[in-house]
Amino acid sequence: MPDARSDATSNALRICPLCEATCGLTLTLSGTRVTGARGDRDDVFSQGFICPKGASFGEVDADPDRLRTPLVRTDGVLREATWTEAFDLIAARVRPLVEEYGPDSVGIVLGNPNVHTMAGALYPPLLIGALRTRNLFTASTLDQMPKHVSSGLLFGDPFAIPVPDLDRTAHLLMLGANPLDSNGSLCTAPDFPGRLKALRRRGGTLTVVDPRRTRTAALADRHIAIRPGADALFLAALAHTLFEEDLTDLGALAAHVEGVEEVRAAVREFTPEAVADACDLDPATIRDVARELAAAPSAAVYGRMGSSTVEYGTLANWLVDVLNVLTGNLDRAGGALFPLSATAPAPRPAGPGRGFALGRWSSRVSGHPEAKGELPTAALAEEIETPGEGRIRAVITIAANPVLSAPDGRRLDEALDALDFMVAVDPYLNETTRHADVVLPPPPPSQSAHFDFAFNGLAIRNQARFTPAAVPLDEGRMDECEIHARLILAVSGMHGAPPSAVDDLAVDTALAKAVTQRHSPLYGADPGEQARLLSGGTGPERRLDLMLRLGPYDLGLDDLRAAPHGVDLGPLEPRVPQVLKTRSGRIELLPAPIAADLPRLRAALDAGRDALVLVGRRHLRSNNSWLHNVPSLNGGSNRCTLQVHPADADRLGLADGKPARISSAGGALDVEVEVTDAVRRGVVSLPHGWGHDRPGTRLTVAAGRPGVNVNQLLDGSRLDPLSGTAVLNGFPVDVAPLP
Repeated sequence: MPDARSDATSNALRICPLCEATCGLTLTLSGTRVTGARGDRDDVFSQGFICPKGASFGEVDADPDRLRTPLVRTDGVLREATWTEAFDLIAARVRPLVEEYGPDSVGIVLGNPNVHTMAGALYPPLLIGALRTRNLFTASTLDQMPKHVSSGLLFGDPFAIPVPDLDRTAHLLMLGANPLDSNGSLCTAPDFPGRLKALRRRGGTLTVVDPRRTRTAALADRHIAIRPGADALFLAALAHTLFEEDLTDLGALAAHVEGVEEVRAAVREFTPEAVADACDLDPATIRDVARELAAAPSAAVYGRMGSSTVEYGTLANWLVDVLNVLTGNLDRAGGALFPLSATAPAPRPAGPGRGFALGRWSSRVSGHPEAKGELPTAALAEEIETPGEGRIRAVITIAANPVLSAPDGRRLDEALDALDFMVAVDPYLNETTRHADVVLPPPPPSQSAHFDFAFNGLAIRNQARFTPAAVPLDEGRMDECEIHARLILAVSGMHGAPPSAVDDLAVDTALAKAVTQRHSPLYGADPGEQARLLSGGTGPERRLDLMLRLGPYDLGLDDLRAAPHGVDLGPLEPRVPQVLKTRSGRIELLPAPIAADLPRLRAALDAGRDALVLVGRRHLRSNNSWLHNVPSLNGGSNRCTLQVHPADADRLGLADGKPARISSAGGALDVEVEVTDAVRRGVVSLPHGWGHDRPGTRLTVAAGRPGVNVNQLLDGSRLDPLSGTAVLNGFPVDVAPLP
């Protein structure tokens, strides 16, 4: 670690926390200032790859708008305060609310950046447990919850998510995904673009299904410009064709699957001819895709945002893996496999598990069922503003900006103002945190250690990498893990206890359980002795060391410290039946909740076709609303424009570069038109994460190019019923020119 007092140049390794690819970086430091970032060529996973986000690490780290000290609201105004003042106020305000109104009077909102930090992975579960609230809202119901739900129903575990074996597959069918811009999602793969090009170089086939001709679609062998929101119908027709033409072959999976004949009956009506109009595709194209999928020596079907944030998101994600099963490509090399993270619990013996249940409780106002312990983020505003027993009176947000990311931000804006108290753990005063009574800012990423708990469980190759903080904490900063630990103590009635108490309790609890489990590496051991053996200079490092010791690879933190570029744990391997936790111990191919939702999809065959629908889009230099305050990432082609097909522009009287008004159920926006044939006819596209025009924020660069908040077009009423995920794509809009 460099000397904080020196201006000497040095290097330090850091895993990039700015997207799901988790690339290894080599930082150039001048004293304690990051002056450059390049790809780490020796990284066992990313092997030197870097994208513009990673290259901007120094700018992100040194952003002058990052908060350096806590903010506390006094007489209606946020002012700088000490850490002691901030936690004293939290303890004085939150605990009394819980004691008077119950644990559900506090809502917790977790944003996407949580999964990109050690603190965000280790402490929110403890915070939820300490408060015992059922009012948990996360970015998952704005993004990926359909995949968690379909995996939970199929495999018994919502975190058992198979990923495409990119480096070995011969055929990749990709829906609603644009990894050349997103770097991948629910599929952790550094240099996703290079891997797709390598697929084609070795003679493989890439088929992309997307209403836009994205950069990924332009790379594909076949681009299928489907009507937005019709992915589930398209996938059902593929399954129908496999059955109709006797192209199914489960291979080694056959002994572990039940419900195949039930699925055959369930998709009988979804012929290519029946779905053709809804998908706006030629039936022959659908049949060709099914035949190619079945004929490939290995293949994987992969769907993401575009097939998740739609009316039938859970059904589409279910059908993705149904196709992988029916073609014998689930759980085999070159197909879709289940990663095994180094911090996953050691595999238990194969056999029946507890299964996965939906709707164990429901939201108070609209009765939305929980999924994976979460309620729809789209329901947060009504849970705050609706009077009565159980109303949310306090909110804790952690790295979340739902005013921009959730539907109807104006309503949520007003609801947050009505709270009795709000705490935000966030480095910025943004559109959401400006409402907080206390803001707790974590330090820049260079000053935090890093290990990817979540993304290693989604990686296309098993590996483990740990990087210590590149530079020491600035004076007056508090480590992010300590912030979380002190927050837990403040809201749980233990304010004033040392933050190490939180980590010690987590270690003791994990060890007490591990020593009683026969499949655990520490079965029968003395928990006190094992606690003394743990490595690491901090509580979170000791917890990481314990998770590694309890994991499947006989690793510890010292092993990762001795391998600064990472430990390669090999390619993904088949894990069925061990990975299955369903009550039957088998893959349950047609779970009851899915079967109950299929009539809704059948009704879509006869539904009217909206004249104009909207889809979102991503840019390589953007990540939701995170990075718009970084000068090098907020410029050039990264613009908030409304993309319109030339034929639609002519029909509607729209002109390139001129303003237009777009409206839907939630409101109207004025935005610049970009006429392009990159979108198909009948579709317009507006990127998400913009709308940095609210007063009271401190986002200087973002405010200079604010854009508009596409989610303001929604009123929050459109949800996928199984997962509670907001329908952010494929909804009807009206567009008209402005003078």
